[in-house]
Amino acid sequence: MTNRIQQGGLQVAQNLYQLINEQILPGTGVESVDYWREFEHILNDLTPKNQALLEKRDQLQLLIDQWHKERHDLDVSFGDYKAFLQDIGYLVDQGDDFAIETENVDTEIAQQAGPQLVVPVKNARFALNAANARWGSLYDALYGTDVIPQNDGAESAGGYNPVRGQKVIEYGRQYLDQFVPLSKGSHADATAYVVENGQALVKLSDGSQTGLAQEGCFVGFKGEQTAPTAILLRHNGLHLELQIDASSIIGKADLAGVKDILVEAAITTIMDCEDSIAAVDSEDKVEVYSNWLGLMKGTLNDTFSKAGKEVRRSLAKDRVYAAPEGGELVLHGRSLLFIRNVGHLMTNNAILNANGLPVPEGIMDAMITVLAALHDLNNANELANSRTGSVYIVKPKMHGPEEVAFANELFSRVEDALKLPRFTIKMGIMDEERRTTVNLKSCIREAKNRVVFINTGFLDRTGDEIHTSMYAGAMIPKGEMKGSKWIAAYEDNNVDIGLATGLSGKAQIGKGMWAMPDEMAAMMEQKIAHPKSGANTAWVPSPNGATLHSMHYHQINIWDRQNELKSRTKAHVDDILQIPVMPKSRQLGSDEIQKELDNNAQGILGYVVRWIEQGIGCSKVPDINNVGLMEDRATLRISSQHMANWLYHGICNEEQVMETMRRMAKVVDLQNQGDLAYRPMSANFDQSVAFGAACDLVFKGMEQPSGYTEPLLHEYRAKAKHQ
Repeated sequence: MTNRIQQGGLQVAQNLYQLINEQILPGTGVESVDYWREFEHILNDLTPKNQALLEKRDQLQLLIDQWHKERHDLDVSFGDYKAFLQDIGYLVDQGDDFAIETENVDTEIAQQAGPQLVVPVKNARFALNAANARWGSLYDALYGTDVIPQNDGAESAGGYNPVRGQKVIEYGRQYLDQFVPLSKGSHADATAYVVENGQALVKLSDGSQTGLAQEGCFVGFKGEQTAPTAILLRHNGLHLELQIDASSIIGKADLAGVKDILVEAAITTIMDCEDSIAAVDSEDKVEVYSNWLGLMKGTLNDTFSKAGKEVRRSLAKDRVYAAPEGGELVLHGRSLLFIRNVGHLMTNNAILNANGLPVPEGIMDAMITVLAALHDLNNANELANSRTGSVYIVKPKMHGPEEVAFANELFSRVEDALKLPRFTIKMGIMDEERRTTVNLKSCIREAKNRVVFINTGFLDRTGDEIHTSMYAGAMIPKGEMKGSKWIAAYEDNNVDIGLATGLSGKAQIGKGMWAMPDEMAAMMEQKIAHPKSGANTAWVPSPNGATLHSMHYHQINIWDRQNELKSRTKAHVDDILQIPVMPKSRQLGSDEIQKELDNNAQGILGYVVRWIEQGIGCSKVPDINNVGLMEDRATLRISSQHMANWLYHGICNEEQVMETMRRMAKVVDLQNQGDLAYRPMSANFDQSVAFGAACDLVFKGMEQPSGYTEPLLHEYRAKAKHQ
C-alpha cells in the first residue's frame, strides 16, 4: 500500500509529497499552500478536457474502422476516403499562412545546428553523460568505433595500438583540412600552432608559416600565445578545440603535439520522462523528478564502478578561453536540456484526485518539472541551462490541433500558477501521429508562441499508421515500410511545413534516431541524409554518436540548405494518406511470413522482458541477427501492431503466432544468459510476467488505444514489481 498525504482534495504519495515540499519548493519562491491549491485547481479544470480529447480519439477511430469494414471488398476511390476524413473532422482546413512568434529562445535551438541526444532522465549516470556530451573527443570516438576499420594492424583490442592511433590522427587532420583549412599546406604538416597579433598561425614541416584560410575561424585559445595548450576554431556555428600537449601519449607522436580534437557535439539533449524509461508509480516518478531537479540545480552527480574503480560524475563547467583581441570567451559546457513530459493518455497513481482516481500523468509532469526548472530560471546555480529564461518541454503523441491547443492551455495554467511570464514554457511538437502529420500546420498554429521543435519519428508514426488503418487490409512487410510512398511524403512534409511556418532560425526541425549504436561507420555514410533533408538536428544513440554526427553539420550548411528547400515542390497530403496495404493480388510465401513473424516476435520479447522484469525503458537489444538495436516503446508499438494486423487479416493464425512467441522467447533467453538479473521466460511460460505481457501486446493489440503499448506495459510492470 502507498502511504499518502491528504492535500486539499488530493491524495499524494508520501514520497512524492516529501520530494516536492522538502526539496523542490524551497528556493523557488513558491509557497507550499499556494502550489498545492493551484495544482488541484488545474487538475479539476483540465482532467475532464483531457478525457474528452481521448474520447474523441476513440470516436474517430471507431468511425474509420467502420468505414473500412463496410468497404473491405469494394473498390473505393481515394477521393471518397479523403472526403470521409474531412467530414468526420479527422482532416481539418489548414487555414492561412503564418509564422511562429516564439521569443527568448536559446542559441542552441535557434542559431546552431547539431546532434541531439535522447536519454532516460530516470538514470542519473546516463543523464549526466548526455548533458556533458556537448563536447566530445573526436579521437576517442574514432578510436573506439568502427569508423576506423579493424584491419591492417589497426585493431583496437588490448592496450593502446599506435597503428590505430596514427590512423585516428590522420582522420582528424583530414577533418581539419576539410572544414578549417590552412591558407596553404595541410594540418598534417603542422609542427606548431601559435597566436600572434590576434591570429592563429601554423608552422609547417618545410619551415614556412601560414594562417587559416577562413577569416574569423579562430575565436580563442588557452595557455600562452607562443605555446598555447588549446586553439579554438569555429565553423558553421560549431566549435572545435585543438588540444595541445606534447607530453601526452598521443601528443608525443604528433608533430605539433596535438593530443586530441574536442568537438562541439550534442548541442541539445531531451531528458526523457516517456519512451525511454519505465516509470509506473510514485517510486519511479520520484526518481525521475529528483534527477531533473538535480540537473536544474546543477547538483546532480552519480558514483559508480568502472573497470574496478569508483568514478564520480557531475555536470561539466563552462569552457573559458582567451579571446584573440583580449578578454575572455565563455562557452556553455553542457548540452541545452529539454524535458520530455508524457503525453495525454496515461494516468499515474502517484497522485489521486478527489474521486480516488489516478490523475493524468501529463498534467502532473508539467506542474512538477516546471516547478523544478524554477531553480534554473532563478539563476540559482552557476551551471545554468537556459540563459534566456525558458523551460523547454517536448510533448509527445498528440493527435491533431485540438490536443496541441490543450497542451498550450496546460502550459498557460502552469505559468499562471507559478507566476511565470506567458510563454516561458516552450513546446516541442513530435510529429509522430497520423492526425498530427496531416494537420501539422494547424498544430503549429495552436502553439505559435511556444514552438521550438518539431520532428519526425518513423516508428511511432508507423505504429499509428497501422492502427489507424487496421481494417483497410494486411500491411506490407515491416521492412518495406521505409520505401512506401506515405513515409517519404511524411518526412518531406514535416520540413516543408516547418520552413513555411518560419521555424528556420527560431526553432529546431528534427529527424529520428540512428538505432544501431555499434554501427558508426554506417551512420557516417547514411545519417548525412538528415541535414541534407533540411533538419537542423537529428537524434543519435550515444555521446560518441553525437561526436561523429557533428561532422555532418560541418559538411552541410543547414541554413543555406533550408533556404534551398523553401522553393522545392511541397509534399502533398494525398501522398501521406496512402495506406501501406498489400495489393490483394500479392501472395506471401510461408517462409516469408514466418521470417516476418520471427523478426517481430523476437524484437517484442527482447524489449518487453527488460521493461517488465528490470524496469529498463530503453536499451541496446540484440535483434534476431544479434545486431544491437536501440529499442523503445516506439519499436515495440510497430512490431506488435504489425503482428496484430496480420493476425486479423489471416496472414497468420493464433496457433502460429503463439508457437513463434514461445520459440523466440527461448532465443531471447539465450541472448541474455550472461545477465545475472535476467529471468528466463521459457522456464515457465505460464508464470512469466514478461511473456504474458508480450503476448497480450500482440493478441490484444487491436483494442489498445491508438495501438499504444503503455497501458499493458504499466499493468504488467506493476505486477512484476509487486511480485
